[in-house]
Amino acid sequence: KTTTLGREGSDYSAAIIAYCIDAKEITIFKDVSGVLSADPREFENTVLLHQISYKEAVELAFFGASVIHPKTLQPLQNKKIPLRVKSFVNPLEKGTLVANGVDIEPKIPCFILKKDQILISISDKDFHFIMEDDISEIFDYLHQYSLKVNLIQNSAISFTVCVEDNFNNFGDLVQDLNARYKVLYNKNLTLYTIRHFTDETIKKIEKGKKVFIKQLSRETVQIVVQN
Repeated sequence: KTTTLGREGSDYSAAIIAYCIDAKEITIFKDVSGVLSADPREFENTVLLHQISYKEAVELAFFGASVIHPKTLQPLQNKKIPLRVKSFVNPLEKGTLVANGVDIEPKIPCFILKKDQILISISDKDFHFIMEDDISEIFDYLHQYSLKVNLIQNSAISFTVCVEDNFNNFGDLVQDLNARYKVLYNKNLTLYTIRHFTDETIKKIEKGKKVFIKQLSRETVQIVVQN
């Protein structure tokens, strides 16, 4: 049966072959010099990351960095096969090494931007708590209408998600949710994700913007804003 491998299929094919033949290393050529600290089309003064771990590469890809797809990394990580990302424009440059157990170098903030985001806040019409059953039902609707969830926040009486509506199903989603819940939303927002953030980088992103949500963990901050 013939099938297609989807987005980044050529990279994935190379990773599978490398896995099968126990390759010592795999090199993938892109139109950039390697894995950068941000998309040069959206940010100035981007920096080449000389090396990152598989885990860091997956984290960056999960939040929206597009150089390496997570499915390409899985077979390589399983056999600890190093991956080098290089530029086909300047193939003699070293590019970025992705390998097991290496630290990110240089360790600097990495920025990921997603436009056209929708922030949805959902609460019970009868002022009841939002419980696990409610959250499960909401996710069923999100899956049914193929909305990609990029951020989640919940409180006692509300559940908030930042989503992408890639298939123009948002109106149908709201119609179904309104049957039981009170739904508020804001469209045309931007989601910034910063890995290895500093206070200075957060202030830089927030400057001159209306902030709707900011979530911080040990290594990552996500900020939903309106420019």
